[in-house]
Amino acid sequence: MSTGHVHLSIDNHVAAILIDRPEARNAMTWAMYDTLGKICTEIAGNPQIRVATIRGAGGEAFVAGTDIEQFRSFDSGEDGIRYEQTIDAMIARIERLPVPTLAIVEGWAIGGGLAIAAACDFRIATPTASFGVPIARTLGNCLSMANNARLLAAFGPARAKKMLLLAETIAAQEAKECGFVLEIAEAAALDERAAAICARLAANAPATMRASKEAIRRLVGDGLPNGEDLVRLCYGSRDFKIGVEAFMEKKRPVWTGA
Repeated sequence: MSTGHVHLSIDNHVAAILIDRPEARNAMTWAMYDTLGKICTEIAGNPQIRVATIRGAGGEAFVAGTDIEQFRSFDSGEDGIRYEQTIDAMIARIERLPVPTLAIVEGWAIGGGLAIAAACDFRIATPTASFGVPIARTLGNCLSMANNARLLAAFGPARAKKMLLLAETIAAQEAKECGFVLEIAEAAALDERAAAICARLAANAPATMRASKEAIRRLVGDGLPNGEDLVRLCYGSRDFKIGVEAFMEKKRPVWTGA
């Protein structure tokens, strides 16, 4: 299994993060999450950076979630709790970056990829981009309370239930209509439009933007109830193991309810 890479480049006050594992639709490995965390620390500590972008390599996907192979080693609900805590901490590092962030989305933004995109302040997408968390028909796991809150804030209760219970993906146009996507651009114009948005953000007052995004984060995310019982319920279930194996074997899982 390729471990993949996460790269950082800095140009004209803009930090560009590239998730680079196109052969696996940029699915994240533990090593990639670790590198992404280190990059976030580097960006947060660099006062010259005014804006940060996140993008997936290859044009087919932004990030297609966490690599499912890694779930095969999970034995109990406690493994799920540790995993969700780790992912929450990683997503929070993106969300807490002191500069505005822009996700540049081509293709799939699924599961953990949707969480990464939702942790950014803005999203620009191609017309064929799609957003979803289809775990009700694939893996049989669940989101952490923090990621449920991000989904709710981004899409509203009705669409969140559509994504989580019906396991439907949201197309780029619908995501724009509900405000999740700032702008839709054809692939050929994506770099130009992303650069224009970054230039506009870089020209604004850094302290004002930092205070504003942190105020919004606190209002949306602070004081969330504990959801470990829900995580334990799903990750400790027989259905989760069935879902993982079915996914790896490219089969449709047969749920047992246990």
